Amino acid sequence: MPASSRPAAPLAGQTAPDSSPSLAPGLLLAAAVAAAALWLGTVPWFRSNGLSTLTLAIAIGMLVGNTLYPRLAPRAGQGIAFSKTTLLRAGIVLYGMRLTFGEVASIGLSGVVVDVAMLSSTYVAAYWIGTRMLGLDRETSLLIGAGSSICGAAAVMAAEPVVKGRAEQATIAVATVVAFGTLAMFLWPVVYHLGVDHGLLQWTAREYGVFVGSTVHEVAQVVVAGGAVSQEAADAAVVTKMLRVMMLAPVLVIVALMLSRGAKASASGAASGPARRTRITVPWFAFGFIAVAAFNSAVDLPQAWKQAAITVDDMVLAMAMAALGLTTHVSTLRRAGTRPMWLASMLFGWLLVGGLLVNHVVGQWMG
Repeated sequence: MPASSRPAAPLAGQTAPDSSPSLAPGLLLAAAVAAAALWLGTVPWFRSNGLSTLTLAIAIGMLVGNTLYPRLAPRAGQGIAFSKTTLLRAGIVLYGMRLTFGEVASIGLSGVVVDVAMLSSTYVAAYWIGTRMLGLDRETSLLIGAGSSICGAAAVMAAEPVVKGRAEQATIAVATVVAFGTLAMFLWPVVYHLGVDHGLLQWTAREYGVFVGSTVHEVAQVVVAGGAVSQEAADAAVVTKMLRVMMLAPVLVIVALMLSRGAKASASGAASGPARRTRITVPWFAFGFIAVAAFNSAVDLPQAWKQAAITVDDMVLAMAMAALGLTTHVSTLRRAGTRPMWLASMLFGWLLVGGLLVNHVVGQWMG
């Protein structure tokens, strides 16, 4: 390489300029949207219409995300990605400060049964409808199923290496579960209020929270949908959802084993190399949530400390929801095509109708 074309080396005592993207611009953008949502959340009109801080954060984020954000993405993208992944999980871990094991136990065996029934039925339906009825490839069907049945985009990302999906398949799956999870976040409280007002539902706030936790896609969306009714509903929803999230690892182990058996059966005796071990992603934040709840149950902290932790958690979760909204683009959903959207919509219908039915039946049977 000619000397003239080489980059100049830094002089002694100098450091090379850092051209890597910084987290700061994206974090500042997410914080600005979150601060606006926190302020609007105190306005009586928004509060009386069930528009909580987290609801407003994703709504403002989606507005900015489909207008101004594309021009800011090159500088802000890294911080926004950090906000909707690491900050979200940190916020859920810190959410344990709002709960004790006594409240966790209040969900009872019925909550576990509901979670297992909804997760297994939704995942099996995703595979069967996707591959048999809609003619989708197996990988896309399993990725959309993971996102719809377990924990949204996080489950899609965890399942991608297990099902050996491609990046574009994961992107489509994430787009569908974010879209329908956002719709569920707004629709579920409306369904609950209409059912109660017309005498169709006899649920308590806790029972509604179990329904939300067992059916809504993303963890943060669960917080919003539960909080739109009451704090008791939000607590029950998060506990139920965290039980569902903790099922991610065993579900992926089962999927990996089934796919491995299928691959061996289709090999037809062909020579193959050493078997490659599939890595299972463990949702560490679910165990962090349990650890913080255990600490809160065992240690009698001053109320002022607990309130300070909850205030920080409100801001962290608002930033995560803002980032989720900023990266939910109409163009991505358009590129997903019709068949993945049909699959996600059918699963959405099952999560609503089947979720109401399963929660009612289990509640009557075990209540």
